[in-house]
Amino acid sequence: FLSYYKFNIMSAIFNFQSLLLVILLLICTCTYVRAQAPSLVDRNKTGVFGLIWKAARIGERLSPYVSLACIIMGVSLMRS
Repeated sequence: FLSYYKFNIMSAIFNFQSLLLVILLLICTCTYVRAQAPSLVDRNKTGVFGLIWKAARIGERLSPYVSLACIIMGVSLMRS
């Protein structure tokens, strides 16, 4: 039983749909945080925190496509 449980956890790491979901949630969250507190996100444009700035920028510039991807992902998750 335990080996079966470990296999299911490890296979979730390599699940492409889960990876897309995490990326979409990161983009949406960073965009929301930047809309609420722009100075918090804009002061770190390099390094690890630069990923937050880049995700927020993607969310702002490609917002129709990101929202469409979120809707498609939501429908896909409800169907599975």
